[in-house]
Amino acid sequence: MILKKAGIVKSIHDQLGLPKNRSTDIFESVLEIIKQSLVKGEEVKISGFGKFYVIDKKARNGRNPHTGEHMIIEPRRIVSFRYSSRARRGLNG
Repeated sequence: MILKKAGIVKSIHDQLGLPKNRSTDIFESVLEIIKQSLVKGEEVKISGFGKFYVIDKKARNGRNPHTGEHMIIEPRRIVSFRYSSRARRGLNG
């Protein structure tokens, strides 16, 4: 089963009894706050759940898997996530 945005909004609606459009606004606001913090390079730590953080990748040599052509992979930023120990315990029993 895949948990999608609509499922999370429905859970907020069901658990809090808020209208669906308000539940959607709340969820979108939380996502936007997380996104803007990550764009600034800040970590986002959610107690009992985990931490989102940005990793700066350096340029490196690579290869196009279809053509075999060598190329330079440009530097980029990626988002990574690390579970909290409490979430990991809950996941593993």
